[in-house]
Amino acid sequence: EERPLGPALKRGWRGGCPNCGERTLFSSFLTVSESCTNCREALHHHRADDLPAWLTMIVVGHVLAVALLAVENAFAPALWVHALIFGPFVLLSSLWLLPRMKGAVVGMQWAWRMHGFGGAAD
Repeated sequence: EERPLGPALKRGWRGGCPNCGERTLFSSFLTVSESCTNCREALHHHRADDLPAWLTMIVVGHVLAVALLAVENAFAPALWVHALIFGPFVLLSSLWLLPRMKGAVVGMQWAWRMHGFGGAAD
């Protein structure tokens, strides 16, 4: 049966099982559950590895670079002001984005039948 990528990415982004959408993908902040408690889809064999962290750094870094340059060009504040403004931004946006990226990566792997999600061993 077909596994559309778009819905799987959306479900994973929201922390849901890529199969049924029930929000059971994570058992803790970044720990993927062994299986979905709703549809029993096995989730333990995902291999998200470093891709979610890399994607988070790319997104946060690009937003940060634009914001830093805009503030610097408009106001030219001292470096400690930049740190005071953008330090919490980097921390909070990274913590918010990282589990969403990991969920989307697991959803992608499920939709593309990668790393055991297709029933065959790697």
